[in-house]
Amino acid sequence: MKVLQLIDSLEAGGAERVAVNYANGLLHFVEASYLCATRAEGLLKGELNKDVGYLFLNKKKTIDTKAIKLLYKFIKDEKIQIVHAHGSSFFLATIIKLLQPKLKLVWHDHYGKSEFLKQRPKQMLKLCSRFFNHIFSVNSKLETWAKTTLKVKSVSYLPNYAVKNNNALTTKLKGVEGKRIVCLANLRPQKDHLNLLKAFKAVLITEPTWTLHLVGQDFKDAYSKSIFEFINQNKLETSVFIYGSCADTSAILQQCTIGVLSSKSEGLPLALLEYGLAGLPVVCTNVGDCSLVMSHANEGQLIEAQNSILLKKALIEYINNIEKSKLAAVCLKEKIEMQFSEDTTLIKVKTVYKTI
Repeated sequence: MKVLQLIDSLEAGGAERVAVNYANGLLHFVEASYLCATRAEGLLKGELNKDVGYLFLNKKKTIDTKAIKLLYKFIKDEKIQIVHAHGSSFFLATIIKLLQPKLKLVWHDHYGKSEFLKQRPKQMLKLCSRFFNHIFSVNSKLETWAKTTLKVKSVSYLPNYAVKNNNALTTKLKGVEGKRIVCLANLRPQKDHLNLLKAFKAVLITEPTWTLHLVGQDFKDAYSKSIFEFINQNKLETSVFIYGSCADTSAILQQCTIGVLSSKSEGLPLALLEYGLAGLPVVCTNVGDCSLVMSHANEGQLIEAQNSILLKKALIEYINNIEKSKLAAVCLKEKIEMQFSEDTTLIKVKTVYKTI
């Protein structure tokens, strides 16, 4: 069995990390594993195992004849049998499937706005779904949506899993050791950094030596501008630090004390799993399938989204109660290692591959 992961870019986002994790992990489960980045490369290229077959298309437009021909030839030459398309790469994958009807096509739905599915564009996806052999959905809401909306019979819920990257530490965090809060999230509106900043500003009133560290891609847009403006207007420059995309996330998390996510909407955030594997206590909004990961009160603090008062209260509780935070970190790590492990997930994936 030869399998290709198809993803738009290798920037440090959740879906991109999943594609790289699958390409690397499947080396031990299939005959040959490949990854194709369609539009852009990025930091995650450095995390690809040397044994993963790699192709970059440099696709410039929606229907790029040169890119289509290049991918078609690569799949044919390598005798690839399954294309596992992630996110918006489903459209290119469908074109290839039309050109090679015997090819099996799996689509992996990472949609991060699962709280707002009524607003999701679906016409093209609905059309293309007729050619999907299977859909993996990263949370239960997306699974239900696919079963009721799209034209495919075979759909299953498949939670994300995280792996520790082994990149050497290159990002030295500022602030006092033992007093760092980290938010691992690209600067996108659904991540609601402004809610987090409001909460952290309130934390500083009683805990002025603590610092907040934002790690994730900066898209230099209006949302990004609003974050920097809030920091400047509230004189938080010596307490809040923004690092952009970083390849050494596992090493970064080892320098931190608390992990936080303040999202309005999620699928199943990879950052939550990465926090747990790093042994951090976590404060997280109750969106997407976060409650499946943190289903018990001793595994972390789940709070209402878009509520800076509750977020501040939860952070203060972990800051002031070290024993409670340590217990939560241990419980969450054990849960993730048992229920969201690489081997467990990839066995499920291989089973689907063999049955389609």
